[in-house]
This record gives sequence, C-alpha cells and structure tokens, in this order.
Amino acid sequence: MTLAPEHAPKMARLSLMERLEPWMPLLLVPALILAGYLSIASPTSWLTLTVSGLAMGMMIFVIASGMTLVFGLMDVINFGHGAFVSFGAFVGVSVLLMLSSMTGAPSLLLNLLAVGAAMLAAMAVTGVIGLGFERVIVRPVYGSHLKQILVTMGGLIVAEQLIHVIWGGEEIFIPRPEMLKGSITLFGATLEKYRLVAVGLGLVLFVIMRAVLRGTKLGLIVRAGVENPEMVQAMGYQIRRVFILVFVAGSALAGLGGVMWGLYQEMVTAHMGMEIMILVFIVVIIGGLGSVEGCFIGALMVGLMQNYTAFLEPKLALISNIALMVAILMWRPQGMMPVIKAK
Repeated sequence: MTLAPEHAPKMARLSLMERLEPWMPLLLVPALILAGYLSIASPTSWLTLTVSGLAMGMMIFVIASGMTLVFGLMDVINFGHGAFVSFGAFVGVSVLLMLSSMTGAPSLLLNLLAVGAAMLAAMAVTGVIGLGFERVIVRPVYGSHLKQILVTMGGLIVAEQLIHVIWGGEEIFIPRPEMLKGSITLFGATLEKYRLVAVGLGLVLFVIMRAVLRGTKLGLIVRAGVENPEMVQAMGYQIRRVFILVFVAGSALAGLGGVMWGLYQEMVTAHMGMEIMILVFIVVIIGGLGSVEGCFIGALMVGLMQNYTAFLEPKLALISNIALMVAILMWRPQGMMPVIKAK
C-alpha cells in the first residue's frame, strides 16, 4: 500500500470557494454590474448608468494608479496628489482654449489632436511640478507618516493658492470638442460620446501600464522595489532614482486624469483635486498597495457604485463607497490584490 504525500489530504480538503478565492476580486465588477441590473427597473437606464460608471472609474483609475505605486514603493502618504489633478486640469483647459479653432472644428481627428496636446502639456507640467514637490516637500519627511500628511496637505493648500494667482479664483467652464459633444443611442440607451472615449482611453492606459510593469526591466525593478527595496538596492540598482521616476510618473498621470475629469465635468476649479481625493484614497486602499490591477478593479467598482447609488438614492452616493471600502477591508484587510503585505 502506497502512502499518499503528506500534503495530499490538505489539497483534497480544499473547497470550491477556497480554490476560487484568489480569483474573487476579478468577479466583483461583473457581480456589481449584475446587482445594478437587478436593482434598476429600466434596462436602458441601467446601460446608461453602467457606461457612466465605467467612464468615471477609468478616470479615477488614471489618477489613483500613480498614487498606489508611490504609496506602495515609497511608503508616502501624499495628500498633495490632488494638487497635480488641479494643475493638470487648468493647464489642459488653457491649451484647449488656445486651440479653440481645432476643438470647434467638425473633425474628430482635429478634436482628438487638440485633446491629445492638452493631455501631453498637462502631463509635462505636472511631472515637473511633481519632481520639485518630491525634492522640496516629500524628501525631508520620508519615514514619518504624520509629517507626510501635514506637509503634503500644506503643499496642496499652497498649490490651490497658486492656481488662484495664475488663473484667478473663478470656475472656468470648458466646452467639449465639437465631435465629442452629445450622445449616441444604443439599444434605446443614451450614451455620451465623451464617456465612451474615456472608457477606451482608460483601458488603453491600463494595458500599457500593465505591459510596462510586467514586460520590461524597468517594470521588474519597480515591482521588486515595491516588495523589497533593500534587496533591489543591494543588487546595485539606484532605488532612489526609481522612487523619483515613479513619483514623477504618478504626478503626470494625475495631471492627465485632471484633464479627463475637467472635460467630464465641463469645468475646472482650484479645489477639484481635493474633492476627488476622497474617491482616490478609497480606490488605493481597497485595491491594495502597489497593485495596478487592484487599483483598476477598485476604481471600476467605485465608479459603478457611485452612479448606481446616485440614481437609486442620491443622498447615499458617497456613503455607499465608504461602505464598499469597509466591506472589502473586512474581507481582505490588505486590500483586494496587494503587492506588499504591510510596511
């Protein structure tokens, strides 16, 4: 009689739920969409809200993805991240206003070129601001979360005042490019053109970020630095330079998200970055530190939850996302797909 390996009984006792448990985060978005369908009586309203929720989630992902890498790699709680969102939005709007002949033309190509130029300008400016922010404000407080919260919050307030000085204190209303205005009808549902574009752009950015992190040497160093920065340093890589590069990239992504969010709302304000940071922190926490995939899933869930709840019971929209965060953390205290366990 042959004895079975010692681990065989444990493997045999694994239930179906235990085998599916690592894949459960991937099923949460379809499950939430299905729950929304069952809760909303009208299929056309459900489809409209779903597309709107996905678009909102994609924009939040763009803003939060850089922050989750900064948080995971550098252990920095950066409340000033919202300043990059606001600066990016104002820079993007300024470029769009200068290219009004292109945004007003009945040509999708010219419209997209104008929006692309605005996004590149916003990313360049916020990337440079992020470099200075890291050197002057963040670097002196590495290792102290309380000081990080205080000093980066102060940096956010200063940045908002700089926006007032440069662009004034009034809201700036910005019309969307001509071919991105209005909506299309699909299966009887009204879908805004810009929100469809935002969904597509968010997907492209997610695929690019995942490819860079999974398929390049730089991505390997970043992922290794998130998990064990001391080992990366011991292998001869300048982890400090990696820190700075990730911080600048995260700032640039926040600027890009600011342009997308400004076009989404069709206006920009100096405090818009601070307002959206609540949702960004929720996404970073429930996604898991350092995880782009977890951030992506969390952002989609937050966007969908916000839109479904706002339709069913508007007063509970923000509370619903806080409840979602509590539920996720009770299930997985480190977030859905953390790259690191804890600092």
